[in-house]
Amino acid sequence: MSLFDNISDFFSKLPSLNFGVADFLDICLVAFIIYHGIKLIRETRAMQLVKGLLLLGAVYLVIYQLEMQSSAYIFRLVFQNIFIVLIILFQQEIRQVVERVGKSKFSALSSFLKGSADEKNSVVTEAVIEVAKAAQRMSDKKTGSLVVFEKETLLGDVIKTGTIVDAKVTHELVGNIFFPNSPLHDGATIIRDGRLYCSGCVLPLTKNDNISRELGTRHRAAIGISEVSDAIVVVTSEETGTISYAEKGKLTRDVTEAELRESLLNSLIEATPEKLAGDKDMFKKLFKGWKK
Repeated sequence: MSLFDNISDFFSKLPSLNFGVADFLDICLVAFIIYHGIKLIRETRAMQLVKGLLLLGAVYLVIYQLEMQSSAYIFRLVFQNIFIVLIILFQQEIRQVVERVGKSKFSALSSFLKGSADEKNSVVTEAVIEVAKAAQRMSDKKTGSLVVFEKETLLGDVIKTGTIVDAKVTHELVGNIFFPNSPLHDGATIIRDGRLYCSGCVLPLTKNDNISRELGTRHRAAIGISEVSDAIVVVTSEETGTISYAEKGKLTRDVTEAELRESLLNSLIEATPEKLAGDKDMFKKLFKGWKK
């Protein structure tokens, strides 16, 4: 029996199938998983891998219909182990999904263990202001720098490659670390919980082949660590002095000190009842003005 005969036989039996609530929930769950899977990989390198797998599937159907036994045997071996192949190919995306699930479940417990959100936000805000100020000064002097703000994804593997500092963040300290020929100026500095935790760290470079060739090692490292974690990374260029930041695998180039500070605060500051109330009041004012 051919593939098309099997498909026709399946649809001919559909009217006789018993469709219950569990079946409906099953379909909804599968649709939910597929939708979020596509949403996750839509703008990443994984989308190219999906296209490649779909092309291989189409080739396999043609081979199956033409009864090319040798080729069909090889493709059959590949698709029999498709789950292992998918895990290998999409290990980065799977890791991101698991990390997001972990953050959604334990974010409240994490905040409780680390202290109140207001206290943490105050320290992080001060660190952001100091880093933005340091970035502007290094930009004026065309000093290269790479500062990583750690968020929910812990960067323990990266921290192991550097030197522990664990100091209060000041623009003077950041400037000294990245001063040319200083011992730690070549690596990245990690900001954890509003403190300058580690310097001289080695970051993974991006594997994205579509980024501009103008970008040097620092920018590629910034994009690379933002691809495998939820960190936000600040970069100053040694060649041009421009300030950039990377988040979620995307690099925003040539920003001012004020723009950098605003972006960092929006990304790093946790939502508090006061902040949410302020946003709500602002929305009401905007809506009131629009209504007039």
